[in-house]
Amino acid sequence: MTTQTPATPATAPAHHRDEPAGEPQAPGDQDAPAPEPEAPAPPRFILYLQGAEYGQTLRRLTLWVHNVLLPVYGREVTSTAPWCSRWWEHHEAVAQLHALWLAWGELTGPDGGHTGPAAWHRDFLGPVMATLRDPQGPFAGCKPGGHRAKEAPPVDARDPFGPRPGVA
Repeated sequence: MTTQTPATPATAPAHHRDEPAGEPQAPGDQDAPAPEPEAPAPPRFILYLQGAEYGQTLRRLTLWVHNVLLPVYGREVTSTAPWCSRWWEHHEAVAQLHALWLAWGELTGPDGGHTGPAAWHRDFLGPVMATLRDPQGPFAGCKPGGHRAKEAPPVDARDPFGPRPGVA
């Protein structure tokens, strides 16, 4: 008399295991790791962007500056600590604030660890705000409610080491 032993998960046919129904797997496919989803590309620095991509990034930056940075860290505007209400018209300010925002996202997010926010305050917030609010910084000459555009320093030649105009 032959006794049958019940199939265990390790010896049971594939259709009896706790596997999703579907196409049968070829031998060896069970051990192949599932492809990992591609990580999103890191954000590009705003000075490299143009057109709609620049506009969308500036919009997101503006929301962060107006709803996080300034309500929490925006101190009183004085002659020794200027701020321009049209900061987005100052390219240096846009570059500095975008870098600050990128660091914020990296250091205060879920992967920032317990000390990420402290590092952001120490290494990024303080230096950037000191540079922007410096009396000789990008907002020098701007007053509350009064924007003053900066002139770029003069340059004698666009590319002093390139070919002269008209020379091929």
